[in-house]
Amino acid sequence: MPRGSKAKYTEKQKRKAEHIEDSYKARGVPEEKAEARAWATVNKQSGGGEKAGGSGRKTSAGAKQQARESSAQRATKTRQGVPRAGQQLESMTRDELMDLARKRDLSGRSRMRKQELVEALRKKQ
Repeated sequence: MPRGSKAKYTEKQKRKAEHIEDSYKARGVPEEKAEARAWATVNKQSGGGEKAGGSGRKTSAGAKQQARESSAQRATKTRQGVPRAGQQLESMTRDELMDLARKRDLSGRSRMRKQELVEALRKKQ
């Protein structure tokens, strides 16, 4: 469950968190975790509560815009099958590597072992 009062958030921020939470629940994420992730996303994109006294008032408009853009870029790359920063290919399962290889149209992938997939994906980058 997210900590703290949400009184400093605008109605738009609250609606946004609710929509994000609903999408996480639809993907099977437990309710408490979905709510926490939703508020973390709102905080990342807007810098916190926008009303007087909220932490978002201290964040510049440029910083908020940059945070929204970087969040959108990471989401796009994730949909394209690019592993997130810090996620190493070796830590992925063979099935995950196969999905990534399929997205990158890697030929001969069905006959490859896990280590061969890792090496081929590194070359394809």
